[in-house]
Amino acid sequence: MKIGIIGATGYGGLELIRLLHNHPEAQYIDLFTSSEEGIHFSNKYTHLMNIYDQALLPIEHNRLTEYDVIFTSTPSGVSSEILPSLIGRGPKLIDLSGDFRLKNPIDYEQWYQKTPAPLNAIEKSVYGLTEWNEASINEASLIANPGCYPTAVLLSLLPLLKENLIGGENLIIDAKSGVSGAGNKPSQMTHFSETNENTAIYKVHQHQHIPEIEQAISMFAGITSPITFTTHLVPMTRGILATSYASLKPNVNEKQLINALKETYANHPFVRIIEQSNKFGTNQVYGSNFCDIHVKVDPRTNRATIVSVIDNLVKGAAGQAIQNMNVQFNLNQTTGLQQVPLFI
Repeated sequence: MKIGIIGATGYGGLELIRLLHNHPEAQYIDLFTSSEEGIHFSNKYTHLMNIYDQALLPIEHNRLTEYDVIFTSTPSGVSSEILPSLIGRGPKLIDLSGDFRLKNPIDYEQWYQKTPAPLNAIEKSVYGLTEWNEASINEASLIANPGCYPTAVLLSLLPLLKENLIGGENLIIDAKSGVSGAGNKPSQMTHFSETNENTAIYKVHQHQHIPEIEQAISMFAGITSPITFTTHLVPMTRGILATSYASLKPNVNEKQLINALKETYANHPFVRIIEQSNKFGTNQVYGSNFCDIHVKVDPRTNRATIVSVIDNLVKGAAGQAIQNMNVQFNLNQTTGLQQVPLFI
């Protein structure tokens, strides 16, 4: 395959390059930029010297139609201007930003504070939660790759909600992310002296992934109740840990929850159900496309604590995007994505 990456200089773009470099079907990869045309990539990122030395290319729409796949790993509001004119013109389009995830343009405008993509492009996009939307992904021209937080949350909750084992009302989700989730553009929030030795809550009741999670729960589980979702920035580079609290339905026990998760993901190699664990954390999936899930029930409160961990740059971004590409081209989902987690 001939692959183009728009936004290659960001963290998501770098992960796409790292993973696609060993993908057996990737014939070559071209890197595009809107602001650093002509700069040699390995001069910007020395770890890629003798691997990707080519100059960054300008974004030219006619040229983009020559590729089999175009990935956009851009800030919100950019891909909505680039991709609509490419739909149906040749390449498969996989967008890692949030521009095509929300089906209601008014929701996008409210939560992202940006102008939404054209409605006809949004209507053609397919939500790329691979384990739950494989058939539609296979036929799609434009994939809206899920956000990192929604990926971790939805994979852990959807089986239990769909099987009516937990209540969809009053769901409380506490999520924590490494600093790379904020991208590589410096800000006061991600400044070393602000993040080091500090854990901070941010975007309380205002995070743009709230409507995305609610939309997907409605889409896949048929439940329309609002959620309480809080996000925290922790002083690490990668990883998301999402802890959800839900009331059990009558006569439901912990074993039923575990069985529902195991049955749902029996044929999905990147979701692992961890039944027994004294310690459960982000380093067990670091650098990999795995999502690990652990569930415990508190009989005193009749509530379930559902925990999931992912690498926000892999399963939460580039890895899932490549998994979706594999589905689009009828490849095994694990192709190019069998990296063992970096535990230490």
